[in-house]
Amino acid sequence: MYSMKVKIAGVELKNPVMTASGTFGSGMEYSEFVDLSRLGAVVTKGVAKEPWEGNPTPRIAEIRGGMMNAVGLQNPGIDTFCARDLPFLAQYDTAVIVNVCGRTTEDYCEVAERLAQEPEADLLEINISCPNVKCGGISFGQDPRAVEEITREVRRRAKQPVIMKLSPNVTDITEIARAAEAGGADAISMINTLTGMKIDVNRRTFALANQTGGVSGPAIHPIAVRMVYQTARAVSIPIIGMGGITTAEDALEFLLAGATAVAVGTANFRNPTATLEVIDGIEEYMRRQNVADIRDLIGAVA
Repeated sequence: MYSMKVKIAGVELKNPVMTASGTFGSGMEYSEFVDLSRLGAVVTKGVAKEPWEGNPTPRIAEIRGGMMNAVGLQNPGIDTFCARDLPFLAQYDTAVIVNVCGRTTEDYCEVAERLAQEPEADLLEINISCPNVKCGGISFGQDPRAVEEITREVRRRAKQPVIMKLSPNVTDITEIARAAEAGGADAISMINTLTGMKIDVNRRTFALANQTGGVSGPAIHPIAVRMVYQTARAVSIPIIGMGGITTAEDALEFLLAGATAVAVGTANFRNPTATLEVIDGIEEYMRRQNVADIRDLIGAVA
């Protein structure tokens, strides 16, 4: 027998593979292609205290080795999410991680307080790459003091364990991770997208209406693995690794680097069953390598 079970902040997952926020809707959109009960967890699209329209179009562009997006966290708001999406997910034997977005600390805290009343939400993932309008538009996730402060405030109000999702658009990711840990984070997830730009040379204009967007996909995978490796040696809380996972081998790199679990993102757009293929591939690797417990692989690369 081979055990693929892992724990994130006391919540047991049947395997370490989950979806990355913003690439899988809230599960309903992919449910006719993917048996959600096979996933370690479903991570929902970001939800805010009120509906967000998102950015103008065009807001997605293909690049070599991945894609760029500037969707702008479009979402229907917490009321619709709790009335529609959480009851749907409750049908499945799968952990639910709700991604939370906001413009101010108060926004995040209000959503966390609302979700404290929802037993279907097992963990919260706090997206701190959103613009912080109270700090001149800077991202929460780029300032260690802001990271520690918002983590502490959300943690104080949340009933569920709190995962802080880190931005890679910083000089030293370990400094940000330590700030999240100091603020009381139960776990961290990384990395979010890298900021990039694409120009349409034929139209002589930006490919995205927002001018810049988040780069994701295989192109960022080596960067993400490096950041997870460094962070795993800087903090003692679990890490969910993500960035360019398309195969089981990609996921295994994160586990060996120190991640407890992994999230599949951009690959879902190209291949709706990517998560299941990664799960099957990890299990086959364990059989081939005679690894009885997947926890023996976590951080195995010194």
